[in-house]
Amino acid sequence: MMPRLDGKTAFITGATGGIGEASAKRFLEEGANLMLVGRSEEKLQALIERLNGGKSVASYVANATDENALAAAFQATTDSFGHIDILFANAGIEGQVKPIEEQSREIFENVLQINVIGVWLAMKLCIGSMKKQRSGSIIATSSVAGLIGTAGISPYVASKHAICGLVKSAALELGKFNIRVNAIAPGPIDNRMMHSLEDQMNPEDSASVKAFVEESIPMKRYGTNEEVANLVLFLASDESSYCSGVVHSIDGGYIAA
Repeated sequence: MMPRLDGKTAFITGATGGIGEASAKRFLEEGANLMLVGRSEEKLQALIERLNGGKSVASYVANATDENALAAAFQATTDSFGHIDILFANAGIEGQVKPIEEQSREIFENVLQINVIGVWLAMKLCIGSMKKQRSGSIIATSSVAGLIGTAGISPYVASKHAICGLVKSAALELGKFNIRVNAIAPGPIDNRMMHSLEDQMNPEDSASVKAFVEESIPMKRYGTNEEVANLVLFLASDESSYCSGVVHSIDGGYIAA
C-alpha cells in the first residue's frame, strides 16, 4: 500500500512540542517531506536526529509571529521540496493561570500573538502556493478550551476560540480552490503544556489536579501526543478529502460530559 502522504510536503510550526513532534513522526512514516519550524535551533536539531529522516527533513528557526522569518521559512520549503501540500499550524503557549482581573495586558497580548496571529500568518503565507496548485490541507491547533469556557486561563481560551473562527472563515474562502481547512481541539493531553497548567493550578500538589481532571473525562485518562497525531495525519491525508471548516475534538468525551 502506498504511504498516505507519499510525495507530499508538510510545514509544521511548533514542531518541537509534544504534538508537533508526534505529528512529524507520523507524517514521515507516511512518506512526507517535512519542514520543521520552531524557535530553538538546538531543539530542532535534536528533533531531526530523533526522526532520522535524512534529506526528507529540513528545519528553520523562526518565531511564529515574525512574518518575515516565516516567509523565509516557506521559501526555504519550496526551494528544498518544490511545493507545500500541508500546513500544520501548531505553535502555541498556555499563558498564566490567573483570574481575569489579575491577568496582565502583556501576557494576554503575548498569548494572542502566538496562538492567533501566528496561525493567521502561517495560513496567509501558504495560501498563495496552495491556490496555484489548487490543493492543500491546513490544520490548526485549537483546544477544547476553544469550544467551552475555562476559568483561570482566559487569554488561552480567547485565543483558541479565535482559531475556530479563523478556520471556519478560511474554509469558506478556500474551498473553491480545493484547499481544506480544519482545526483540532485536543482535550487534556499528557504533555508539557498540561503539566505546566497542573503546576500553576496547584504548585504544592499538581498530581491532585491531574486526578481531578481525569475523573471529569468519561474515558478517565489523559490523551497522548500520538493519539492527537493520528487525527492530524487523517486531516492531512486525502482520506479526509471532504472534511473542511470543522473543529475536530479529541478529548476522551470531555466536552460531551
